[in-house]
Amino acid sequence: MVESFLIALREGFEAALIVSIVLAVVRPEGRDSRRAVWLGVAVALVVSLFAGIGLRAWAGGLEGVARGRAFAAISFVAAGMLTWMIFWMRRHVRQLTTDLRADTVAAVGTGSLLGLAAVTFTAVVREGLETALFLVAAATSATPAALVGGTVLGLAVAIAIAGVVHTTGRRIPMGVFFTTTGLLLILFAAGLAARGVQLLQATGDLGSLDMAVYDVTQFDWLTIQTQVGRFLAGIFGWDPRPSLEQLEVYLLYLVPVGLAFLWPHLRDHLPHHRTTQV
Repeated sequence: MVESFLIALREGFEAALIVSIVLAVVRPEGRDSRRAVWLGVAVALVVSLFAGIGLRAWAGGLEGVARGRAFAAISFVAAGMLTWMIFWMRRHVRQLTTDLRADTVAAVGTGSLLGLAAVTFTAVVREGLETALFLVAAATSATPAALVGGTVLGLAVAIAIAGVVHTTGRRIPMGVFFTTTGLLLILFAAGLAARGVQLLQATGDLGSLDMAVYDVTQFDWLTIQTQVGRFLAGIFGWDPRPSLEQLEVYLLYLVPVGLAFLWPHLRDHLPHHRTTQV
């Protein structure tokens, strides 16, 4: 539930911000323009929902080795896309707002309601399709009820936060929000990569030099049968009995990607960098 909540919160908040930016631009244009915006949002949500259901039905309909390989591939692709999304968003968040406003103004200028709907559809459907893929990947370690519950709760919180920002004009520390969620998603992506290795080992496609680097399954509270274990697995990719290859992939992803993500913040606190700036 925790991983689906985090994904829905992050992606839902980005989508809600997109919608609020477009609505702010079209507010003087009247009700028809606002309806066009919401039409684009609705179509994007429907497309994303069916894409997620279709991908889950396809992978879930497979059996045995084919099923394991499919979910391994989904885990690796989702980890790669999460990584790309986190770094792309950090680099382009300000430009994204400027470009979105420009596209909206251009659509309003042509008087095309369809063009206006297309602006919001294009912006929101990207977030929706990413969310669908990440949630299908998360489904390999979560029950359907937990997945749906976490997603609904995450979207509700995201919409509530965006609504407060939009209606009150209050600023929230965006840098803190995206840095915190980015770090948590990097941990989640590392867990996805390790889970992909685990699935390939289960199918026999990948061997192991050591199938149990450590084993703490005797402690029930650390297994995924408990809430604590599921929380640790969802956020940190925890496995109470990992293979050597799982642990290697986890660390080989987490350490360099985590350092690369944090480097701008770490660099600002280096003595040499502060002296140079002075």
